Amino acid sequence: MMVKLLANFYEFECNLFRTVNRHFDRKYVNFFFRNITHIGGATFTICSLLFLIIFSNHSLKHTAIAAGLSLALSHIPVAIAKKLYPRRRPYLALAEIKVATNPLKDHSFPSGHTTAIFSSIIPFVLFFPPLAILLVPLALCVGISRIYLGLHYPSDVAVGMILGSSTGILSYLLVVPLFS
Repeated sequence: MMVKLLANFYEFECNLFRTVNRHFDRKYVNFFFRNITHIGGATFTICSLLFLIIFSNHSLKHTAIAAGLSLALSHIPVAIAKKLYPRRRPYLALAEIKVATNPLKDHSFPSGHTTAIFSSIIPFVLFFPPLAILLVPLALCVGISRIYLGLHYPSDVAVGMILGSSTGILSYLLVVPLFS
């Protein structure tokens, strides 16, 4: 029963993955996703948060500190999960997947880019909820980009969203009251 359920989920996930990845050859969509994916990368997230920590004041600075802590903490379970669940990336496991040159070769579960962007934005959304209108769609686009680029399954992205959001909430609740 459980094996059949998991097999059905995997088949559904592969179909969903292919639905997103099949648009890879569209010029403008390709340009968009190849660029937006970097917003979830280490260079962008770390530099952005350091900039805010250094050049902002009071509540915004405290929120940026919470986001930085969240970013750091969120990657502990990512590193552990990648070791415990060495899932091959979709372009390595599935036939006829479209992927850019020089793709990543490490394990796919969970998505580090998605974890990073959600762990970075959630403290800001909690600090100033109207930012959610801008930041949540941006973070979702980063997650979708990981599927579109052939690097992650939808469940990799979903778990990254959960890990990043959880650590973002926890860090915000721990850090911001310290400065209040």
